[in-house]
Amino acid sequence: MRILMALVLSSSLLTMAACGGGGGGGSTPAPASSKAAVSSPASSPASSVAVSSSLGLSSSTPATSSSSTPATAGLYPSYNLNPLPADGVGMESSAIQIASKIRLGFNIGNTLEATGGKSETYWGNPKITKEFVAFVKQSGFSAIRLPVSWDQYANQTTAEIDANWLARVKEVVQYGVDSDLYVIVNIHWDGGWLENNVVPGKQAQNNAKQKAFWEQIATLLRDFDERVLFASANEPNVEDAAQMAVLNSYHQTFVDTVRATGGKNAQRVLIVQGPATDIDKTNKLWTQMPTDTVTGKLMTEIHFYSPWNYTGMTKDESWGNQFFYWGKGFHSTTDTAHNPTWGEEDYVDAQFKLMKTQFVDKGIPVIMGEYGTGVRKNLTGADLQLHLDGRAHYLNYLTKQAIANGLVPFLWDIGELLDRTNNKVLDQKAFDALMTGAAQ
Repeated sequence: MRILMALVLSSSLLTMAACGGGGGGGSTPAPASSKAAVSSPASSPASSVAVSSSLGLSSSTPATSSSSTPATAGLYPSYNLNPLPADGVGMESSAIQIASKIRLGFNIGNTLEATGGKSETYWGNPKITKEFVAFVKQSGFSAIRLPVSWDQYANQTTAEIDANWLARVKEVVQYGVDSDLYVIVNIHWDGGWLENNVVPGKQAQNNAKQKAFWEQIATLLRDFDERVLFASANEPNVEDAAQMAVLNSYHQTFVDTVRATGGKNAQRVLIVQGPATDIDKTNKLWTQMPTDTVTGKLMTEIHFYSPWNYTGMTKDESWGNQFFYWGKGFHSTTDTAHNPTWGEEDYVDAQFKLMKTQFVDKGIPVIMGEYGTGVRKNLTGADLQLHLDGRAHYLNYLTKQAIANGLVPFLWDIGELLDRTNNKVLDQKAFDALMTGAAQ
């Protein structure tokens, strides 16, 4: 989630996630997003044997060549100052095994990733508390995803991250581990330094920053056990094979850097993102996972905000109308102009099957790192009720079908499902739909 979009519908407000233009369906135009206010690869201490997770091969197949990461030395100081010998205690589970333990995940969105004010409360959410994280666990979620901004807290000359911010992120990660939740930590939109610059002209500079940041993040969190996972990026904007090659280098730098810090990081499960985390683009452009020094410790990530007419559009356009009533059993007989013309159950099934075939069936777990949609508050009466019923069906169906296809779903929430101050459910209908879908 790179930004918070406040989507104005008539005189009402629909607040939802707009993750780089809809991530998950490439068939529909999406509005451009905008920010809202309110070295050479290091060798791993773990192993000198490189392992390729090729999509055409078993993930345990030895690689025939070394990493292709561009040289990143010289632009920033090294922050891998005390690499440790590999420590496998508490790190025994494979990526597949960990994926099987996460039934339903929860994003604490619009908080640690809030840019502009150097504060996790800058976008309107309260500070994350230990009590709230425990409430997430008690509510039935088995993992949290922590979108994090780092660049605004870093010295722009040295890439050194502020010690107080590092300590705060570690504190929140500890909340999750204390509640026996799996925790994903990423570099989120972060001002777009990586996400908006997956291009050859920025490749060397961004690989250097990727290395510098992950040396610090990985060292900071190195002592946590396998319940803590790292994610390379969020929604890297990639449109073609040339950009995909650059993205591969960013991900390779991430893997090499984390492994080189040693300790439990030598065995930690790492997550790499498809192009724009879009299913169609990932299916078309993604051909091989990064080279790793251990087997079975990588996952890939996609997001799903389709159809965009339903999850993100704020006004009818010449190329199509907004969708208010999702699901074949939830179409309006009076407001037929806003019934979906694409993107319903059959589309979801086909999209998720693509990821199952491309990754899951080859032993590579897939994190569906974000999905969801807000409420169309411009509707009233029977139209609103039909919309709410269809929305519950949407959340239920996506959750259920993701799990059925081996995808691990993480709901995107910005404080609308769970009350972060009073630790209670705010949207019972949506909550019940999610939990029922996860149980099925």
